[in-house]
Amino acid sequence: MGALEQRLNTITADRLAGMLRGVEKESLRTHPDGKLALTPHPQELGSPLTHPNITTDFSESQLELVTGVHGSAEACLDELVRIHQEVYRVLARRGDEMLWVASMPCGLPTDETIPLGRYGNSNVGRAKSVYRMGLGHRYGRRMQMISGIHYNWSLPGLDNAGYFGLIRNFRRNAFLLLYLFGASPSVCSSFVDGRQHQLEVLAGKTMYRPHATSLRMGRLGYQSDAQSSLAVSYNGLEGYAASLHEALTKPYPPYEAIGLRNLGGDYNQLDTSLLQIENEFYGTIRPKRVIAAGERPLHALRERGVQYVEVRLMDLNPFLDVGIDAETMRFLDLFLLHALLSDSPPDTPEEIAALKHNQHLTAERGREPGLRLERNGAEVLLVDWAAEVMAELAPVARHLDAIKGGTRYAEALAMAQARMDDPASLPSARVLQDIAAGEGKSFVGFVRQRSAAAREALMALPYPVAEQARFAALAAESTEAQKEIEAVDEMPFEQYRAYYVSPDRLTPGSAAGA
Repeated sequence: MGALEQRLNTITADRLAGMLRGVEKESLRTHPDGKLALTPHPQELGSPLTHPNITTDFSESQLELVTGVHGSAEACLDELVRIHQEVYRVLARRGDEMLWVASMPCGLPTDETIPLGRYGNSNVGRAKSVYRMGLGHRYGRRMQMISGIHYNWSLPGLDNAGYFGLIRNFRRNAFLLLYLFGASPSVCSSFVDGRQHQLEVLAGKTMYRPHATSLRMGRLGYQSDAQSSLAVSYNGLEGYAASLHEALTKPYPPYEAIGLRNLGGDYNQLDTSLLQIENEFYGTIRPKRVIAAGERPLHALRERGVQYVEVRLMDLNPFLDVGIDAETMRFLDLFLLHALLSDSPPDTPEEIAALKHNQHLTAERGREPGLRLERNGAEVLLVDWAAEVMAELAPVARHLDAIKGGTRYAEALAMAQARMDDPASLPSARVLQDIAAGEGKSFVGFVRQRSAAAREALMALPYPVAEQARFAALAAESTEAQKEIEAVDEMPFEQYRAYYVSPDRLTPGSAAGA
C-alpha cells in the first residue's frame, strides 16, 4: 500500500461523507445572432447585489449563477439546473435573449460599449461598479467578458496547512484539468481586435490554435503583466497573506497614472495599488473563507483560517446544457483529494515560474503530440505525467465508491481515461471538429447553435410551480434588501471607499476587518 492510500485510510468515512461542493457559473446574455445583449440585468431576476443565486459578474450582460453548498455532485447539479430554468423563463418572457454556452465571448462591441455591472446607489453597490471600472481601465473590458465555472470544495477537519498543501499540489498538476476539460480552443476575432496574438485564422472571423485546450487560461485569457510581478507563495497562510497584503496596499505607478478619478470627478478605480481588492488576484485556485458583511476577505482568512478552496480554471463545456455535469464534479473531487493526500513539498520561485510556463503550454498547445512540460528542472511528456496522476487517482475512486456505494467515482475516472486514450474526444478537440464541420466554419455559429439547443432542452424540463414561486419570492426579497441597504446608507462615498481600502482592515486581530 502506497503512502497516498495509507493517508486516505486515515480519513474517516464521516469526514469523507462531509465533503462539500458548490458552483459559481458565469454566462453572457446574447441575442440569437450571437451578439452581446446590452440590456440591463432583468428586474424580474431580482437584485444582483443581494440575490443568493442570481447575480452578475463584470458586466450587466454577464450573469453569474451560484448554487448553495451540497453534499453530493447530483444535488449541486440539480440546483444549478433549477437556477438556469428560472433564468431562461425570465429571458423568454422578455424576448429572445439566451445564455452563451462557451467560455470565450460572443461577438463583442467596442470596449467602452460593454456595460459595467450596476448594483444600485448604496456605497457597497457603487464600490462594486467602481471596481469593475478599474478592471476595465487596467485590463480592458473584453478580457473580463470571458466566462468560466468556479468549483468550491471543502473537507471537514482540514487545517490551514492541509489546505495549502492541497493548493500547491493542485497547481502542480493543474495541466491535467486543462487538458481533460479545456473547451476554448477558438474565439471570435472581435475578442482580439487591436491586440497582439499568435492565433491562426480558421475561417472568416474564427481564430484558433490547432492544439489549444483552453485559450481562456492562456496568454489571451485571464492574464496580467502587472500581476506577473507578484511572487505569491502557497507555502502557508502567513506568507500568502503577506504577499496579498503588499499587493493591496502598495501603490503601482501605472495605476497611479490612471488616477483615482477622471477630470469630471467620476471614479476610475477603487484604489491605485496593484490590486484594488482581493478578487482581482488571478489564480487557478484560491484559499477562501465566508466573510461577514463588509469584511475584507484577507482579514477573514487571517482571522479564522481557510474554510474551502475555489477552483477557477474550469471552462464552460458547450456540449453540456449548464456547462458542467455531475461526472466532472466527481472527477474534481478525486483530483482535489489526490492533491490533499500526496506529498506536497514547499514551492519555490523557480517552480512557480515553471508552473506558469506549463499552464500556458497546455492551454495553447496541450493536444500537440509529443508536448513536454517542465517538472523538477527536467522535461517530461505531458501524457506521461498525466498517466502517472491518473493511476494515482484509481485508489481514491475505489475508496470513495466503497464508502458511498456504487461505482460513480470509478465511472468519472473512466470518463477521463477514455479522453486520455482518445484525444479526439477531448472537449477542445470536439469544439474544433464541430466548428470545422459547420456552415461557414464559424465559432460564433457553433456556439449560437449549441446555446439555442441548451435553451430548448432546459425550457423543456419540468419546472414545478412551487419552484417558480420560490424564485419569485427570492427576487422580491433581494429587491427589498437592496432598498433597505440604500435607505440606511448615509456615509459619503469617498469616505466609504477610503475606509474600505484602508490597510488597517486587512490586519489580523483588528476589529476594523468588519
